[in-house]
Amino acid sequence: MNQRFAVEVALQWAGVGLYIAAAVLLVFSVVFGRARALGWSLWLAGAGLLPHGAALVLRWIAVGHGPYMLRYEILSSNAWVAMAVIVAVLARRPAWAAVGVVAVPLAILSVAIGLFSNPEIRDLPPTLRSIWLAFHIIFAKVSAAAFLFSLWSAVLVLLRERRSPPAWIERAPRLAALDALVVRSAGFGFIFWTVTIAAGAIWGNQAWGRYWGWDPIETWALVSWITWGSFLHLRLFFKLGPRSTAWLAVASFTIFVLALLILTAFLHTIHTLYFT
Repeated sequence: MNQRFAVEVALQWAGVGLYIAAAVLLVFSVVFGRARALGWSLWLAGAGLLPHGAALVLRWIAVGHGPYMLRYEILSSNAWVAMAVIVAVLARRPAWAAVGVVAVPLAILSVAIGLFSNPEIRDLPPTLRSIWLAFHIIFAKVSAAAFLFSLWSAVLVLLRERRSPPAWIERAPRLAALDALVVRSAGFGFIFWTVTIAAGAIWGNQAWGRYWGWDPIETWALVSWITWGSFLHLRLFFKLGPRSTAWLAVASFTIFVLALLILTAFLHTIHTLYFT
């Protein structure tokens, strides 16, 4: 057991090391306009996905379920998905490299926090073993990745809108493209977050005998859904400008993170009974 866990942690740190090297080259590429450095950065990030993914597979084999119970597993698997999306997007859209300057450090931080969280093995209770749990988790990760892209684009919009923007921001996509990415990513995430909540309700009925119980985590998931829906409504019907849209996206993402990560650390609910 200890040897297996040591290998698992070593693989995760190997992935983090490669991600850090990729982040350094990515920043160098964006700040100094070196396209070749971006290529090397993507290769290193892609290489980091291999040991990181192997660590997640080892964890999956050891615990007998996907990496979605403890915060240790959730943060690490979320970071892997985020890095995979970043590599795939930047490989097709190199001009969006500035988005990665915000995204990659957050993914690295997520893995690091996960590594310092409780790593104990927890069995998934039989009442929770359902295909709807898999749908619930998969769609939650997809929506989180989309909301992250909305956040990253919003940060770049705000940097562009400053009176004295940093010189490297000129190599980022133009304001109109970033603004569109903020809204489209949020819309994509909103659709999948809707499916996440619906799948969770069906799963909850199978596991606990009710579709909705106003559990604090359920309530805040609903609050985040209303927040993102209101964001899209305000943008599309009131024709908000890029700056206002960006600030609303940052606020909406803050509520989303509050519901998914922060509140689970402080509230004792039927959800945190299993996932903390």
